[in-house]
Amino acid sequence: MEKSLDDFFEKVITVKWGPGKRSVDIIDQTLLPGTIKRIQVSTKEEIWEAIKKLRVRGAPAIGVCAAYGMAELAAKFDTENYPDFYHQFMEVKNYLATSRPTAVNLFWALNRMEDTLKANSTKTTAQIKDLLYAEAEKIREEDIQISRSIGEIGFGLLKDLKKDGEPIGIETHCNAGTLATAKYGTATAPMYIALEHGWAPEDMHVYCDETRPLLQGARLTSFELSRAGITTTCQCDNMASLLMKSGKIRIIFVGCDRVAANGDAANKIGTSGLAIIARHYGIPFYVCAPSSTIDMKTKTGEGIPIEMRDPEEIKSMWYKEPMVPAEVDTSFNPAFDVTDHSLITGIITEKGLCRAPYEDAFRKLGIQ
Repeated sequence: MEKSLDDFFEKVITVKWGPGKRSVDIIDQTLLPGTIKRIQVSTKEEIWEAIKKLRVRGAPAIGVCAAYGMAELAAKFDTENYPDFYHQFMEVKNYLATSRPTAVNLFWALNRMEDTLKANSTKTTAQIKDLLYAEAEKIREEDIQISRSIGEIGFGLLKDLKKDGEPIGIETHCNAGTLATAKYGTATAPMYIALEHGWAPEDMHVYCDETRPLLQGARLTSFELSRAGITTTCQCDNMASLLMKSGKIRIIFVGCDRVAANGDAANKIGTSGLAIIARHYGIPFYVCAPSSTIDMKTKTGEGIPIEMRDPEEIKSMWYKEPMVPAEVDTSFNPAFDVTDHSLITGIITEKGLCRAPYEDAFRKLGIQ
């Protein structure tokens, strides 16, 4: 546990500039929780690999990393000719966009950087480089405020459940914490905001699904929450039903990587099963989604691409020896599933809490 919440946030800054803004400095999340190591990525290949291999992960953090990467890579373009600069920019942008197919924040951030470039086509390339740096920093600062706003709304839901002397049982899946964003997280933001409002860490008890096969709940969420002083329990994914039946869970917060116009939400594999169980036991299930993850062009979850991952994540990644016989197929390894909107109690955006019908709710908040 850190001495203060500020100390905790300072030690787990997910994405920041490297020296002289010539690289992107990230926590290598593949090494957590055993090793806290920062690495610097400065080439397009290194940035692509960091996103693809989940050294940096979580939709908002991926967006920040991509924006920072575009700024520092563009700064190295050796040309004063705008068409040539734009051509080089688009080559890098299109390359980085191939790193992860589902997280819409990746494309959203890259498009914002391109929009900045196109809006300033009459300026010198030196001026454009400065503007790209400024836009990348703006994306990061906006993400902090977005997470805080989501946290405040979620904290309001927690206050409604609070009873004197009784901790609120909260369940979450995967990692939608500060490690997945610039600060606060999305699904963890209500807990961190509760601490900022003076709640004691023992006022909450968070149950983290381990989240197979990459164990982001076990390795990342339980790591960060316990370091922040919050009472934390980690359980296997297949224990969720018994846990909810026990009466220990009062509310569920999860993050997401993309939300369709009808409210279907893509999140880490296992989320939809959790929502189905929560519906059975009558436990409110909230998706915490920055408005940038809401894809109004995708009408339903059927249109959200599902990334398929390396079979070795199931077979051998976490073991000294493979735990699945060599002749057994492990190729079905989806990174995400889609939770049907009918199972979601509400979607918390920085603009407000949305309830079904979701497309109408999104449009009322100005999300187009």
